Amino acid sequence: MSKEILSDSPVINNSDPVKYYLIAGEASGDLHASRLMHQLKEQDPEAQFRFYGGDAMKAEGGVLVRHYRELAYMGFVQVALHAGTILKGLKYCRQDILNFAPDALILIDYPGFNLGIAKWARKQVNDPQSRLKCKICYYISPKIWAWKSYRLKAIRRDIDLMLCILPFEVEWYRKRGFEVNYVGNPTVDELYDLRNAPLKPADDKFILLVPGSRKAEVRDNLHVMLAATRGLGRRVVAGAPGLSSEFYAEVLSGFGQSTQDVQVRFGQTHDLMRHATAAAVTSGTATLEAAYLRCPQVVCYNFKGGKPFYNVMKLALRNIRYVSLVNLLIYGLSQEKGLPDERHAAVCELLGPYLTPDSLREQLLQLLGDTSVRREMLNQYERMAQILGQPGAPVRAAKAIAGIL
Repeated sequence: MSKEILSDSPVINNSDPVKYYLIAGEASGDLHASRLMHQLKEQDPEAQFRFYGGDAMKAEGGVLVRHYRELAYMGFVQVALHAGTILKGLKYCRQDILNFAPDALILIDYPGFNLGIAKWARKQVNDPQSRLKCKICYYISPKIWAWKSYRLKAIRRDIDLMLCILPFEVEWYRKRGFEVNYVGNPTVDELYDLRNAPLKPADDKFILLVPGSRKAEVRDNLHVMLAATRGLGRRVVAGAPGLSSEFYAEVLSGFGQSTQDVQVRFGQTHDLMRHATAAAVTSGTATLEAAYLRCPQVVCYNFKGGKPFYNVMKLALRNIRYVSLVNLLIYGLSQEKGLPDERHAAVCELLGPYLTPDSLREQLLQLLGDTSVRREMLNQYERMAQILGQPGAPVRAAKAIAGIL
């Protein structure tokens, strides 16, 4: 099996419809899974789908068993408070998979839930008395190279096909004796046309604030971003899907601002990234999107606990030098000496106690105007885009799955 970007594999051509069971546990997984479903249908129009997911997957057809909102709890406290609900969802999911008896079980990221399902499914597949005889596929590898590397043992035991979306993951797995496939990155598919479309002149200059997608993230990050950008001109907040305009108005009011002072826009994040002078972006996929769309940025993540907690976090993430995907793609997972620290890398990372209004303002000022820092960052973005490769991740993933059935 190829370990690089996949070439064409055989299209499914069975007499009986192929059955797929997919599990996506959050909005991004729902989007990626829906595009994978679309390509699986292109190969086999008679394919049947049943899934845990969201609205994007539902729009592709098949049966939505549970919406990801019912199980999408983040953080230790939230998981502990809703443990009963999560366990019930896990039990129901197992039984539903047994009843459906799919040909392929496709797990999309969401490792806390999906690796448990994979372990159970492997036992079923190996049990001669079980009716479940499916291939177990994982699309979008858990980030075990960053932390929880012990999960590799379970992945090696339970997963038939691992499809990765970050190029450096191939070598990381290979060094540990497990062969995986790099199929490309879905962000490229989602943004390729927009990235290459003519750029219309913006009405006026503005700084974009991307404070996260969950309420706690927005509250923790937005107040620092607002304080750092006061007096720097017009500011626009990228409103997250699932959060209301009333929520943002309440948060802004709590920080002494209003929607007249700071505009909040929904459903326009990518277009805003293309036109912003610079951006403060909460660490996550949005940093990769901003880089791909050539938006100069400072990566932020605010959390409580000060330097003691920061040091604990650094210890937990000791396998990686950087947190942002942009820096990881450009520099890889190398720990060799001579690489820049996280505050002087391709994009500056301000995390925990190092994220203050003054530090963020200082970094943003270096990106306003035709500065050497801005030019170098844009050059690094082009390098990152070349590393990611061409569009086609869902197509390659679908063909790889078809190739093992």
